[in-house]
Amino acid sequence: MADRMGPILPGSYLGILGGGQLGRMFTQAAQAMGYKVCVLDPGSDSPAGSIAEKFIQADYTDSAALKEMAALCAAVSTEFENVPAQALDDLESLGVFVAPRSSCVSLAQNRIAEKKFLATWKSETNIGPAPYFVIEHDADLAQAPADLFPGILKTARMGYDGKGQATVYSLEELTAAWNEFGRVPCVLEKRMDLDFEVSALVVRGHDDAVVAYPVSQNIHRDGILHTSTVPAPSLKPAQEKKIVDAAKALIRKIDYVGVLCVEFFVLKSGDIVANEIAPRPHNSGHYTMDACVSSQFEQQVRAMARLPLGDTRQLAPVSMLNLLGDLWFEGSEDKAREPAWNKVLAHPDAKLHLYGKSAPRIGRKMGHINCLGEALNEARQNCAAVATELGIEP
Repeated sequence: MADRMGPILPGSYLGILGGGQLGRMFTQAAQAMGYKVCVLDPGSDSPAGSIAEKFIQADYTDSAALKEMAALCAAVSTEFENVPAQALDDLESLGVFVAPRSSCVSLAQNRIAEKKFLATWKSETNIGPAPYFVIEHDADLAQAPADLFPGILKTARMGYDGKGQATVYSLEELTAAWNEFGRVPCVLEKRMDLDFEVSALVVRGHDDAVVAYPVSQNIHRDGILHTSTVPAPSLKPAQEKKIVDAAKALIRKIDYVGVLCVEFFVLKSGDIVANEIAPRPHNSGHYTMDACVSSQFEQQVRAMARLPLGDTRQLAPVSMLNLLGDLWFEGSEDKAREPAWNKVLAHPDAKLHLYGKSAPRIGRKMGHINCLGEALNEARQNCAAVATELGIEP
């Protein structure tokens, strides 16, 4: 096995747990830098597995599969936070450099643990989570503070893209929502007077070097990211500095190696609230693929391979548009058809990225388009024009 502190040079195998689009874009970045990639995923038809040099189809906790991966790969990362922590621990025990480690990933797997951590982090950064209350038992319902209504009930585990969430206005609605979620552990979070949402993308190397990307301003629809715009149009410079400094402090505090995204709410009062942590490259960071010196996926490779981190400088204003499977069903609910990409690409500043998924579904992330511009307004106008071309409300 390679020296645990020395660089892992091109030609080596890097491993990724998870075969979705984030794993695919990691694989493409690694291959461009001369690495070979091994993907482990339970599904037979994975976007990353279809292009990797080695694809192991197995459960994440399959010990024989993990041993096979460990024998091949000098380093392993994960493309999503809900990979079992045990898989990361097993790989580490087999001598693999695992980045990020399971302790970091576990933090983001459970909203209760995440909220408690963010509350302790507030003393250092003056940014904390929204007021919240943990619900794990029947008796907790009656104890829920009245000032948390209206609130959002979120399941502690497995919630993403708006899933496992319900807005509640009263104790009765809270009880009904908790029952509907199967009475699993949940967090009731006060609904804040939100002005806009942003996310900070930070990267830490094995040597404690930390770099940050420009903060993106995000618009969500139905709980799924719709656009990310950078520079963030509504963010004041002092707010951006506070957010970036806080994200840098967080990544060091949890001893995290790799790419980390921290989502924030900016309130109408100007206050900033931490929403959640994603221990991986993030949908809101896809803009870096065309608008920055080094993409978030190249940084994931660099951090895993113990190489110097890349430059995060932004080269052009950008607005990223998410592409959902709905586009394939315009005018027909039962027959998918390919969108008119030729019309999209008639916009010379539009950079199309499709994820190689075999079948579109309503609400499924199928790709994204990075719309660049000489100035921020031009990038936003380009994004609106491309959205209109596709029949998406800008």
